Amino acid sequence: MQQIIVSGIGGQGVLFVTKLLAQTAVDTGRSVLLSETHGMAQRGGNVISHLKVAPREQSGTSPVSPLVRPGHADVLLALHPDALAAHGFFLRPGGRAFCNASGTTAEGSLDASAIAGSLGSAVSANLVLLGFAAASGALFCDPAQLETTLARIGGKRTESSLAAFRAGLKAASAP
Repeated sequence: MQQIIVSGIGGQGVLFVTKLLAQTAVDTGRSVLLSETHGMAQRGGNVISHLKVAPREQSGTSPVSPLVRPGHADVLLALHPDALAAHGFFLRPGGRAFCNASGTTAEGSLDASAIAGSLGSAVSANLVLLGFAAASGALFCDPAQLETTLARIGGKRTESSLAAFRAGLKAASAP
């Protein structure tokens, strides 16, 4: 089972990334439970999603609760540096954090906002960061599976969303 936290502030696309990951899990034959908290999002408050993804065929490994306990997340996607500070306690020892942050070369950090801005789609920083994380192999699925789902549920912004996701993949391989 893989446990994932997606955290950011209102309007950054936490819920869309969560939907994309959950749909990819279902499409690839996995069980998924999720929970979202977005009460004060429209006033710049935190938005956090919990996802648990497990293979369907393994008896006894299916998630029974959607909430990730502190110290148990395998992956944290922080769409804002404050999200990492606020929700980093969910990561287990050895878990992987990916953070949209500028001015740092820390492992797992990427200035996804700048990359999205260079593509003319500042609101797509969430997908740049997701691509970056997917390229690392830290997620339950591979980049191609996420692209397939994104192409299907991306709506009228599909092409710009795919471009942002691919820019994140490319950034992961940059020196």
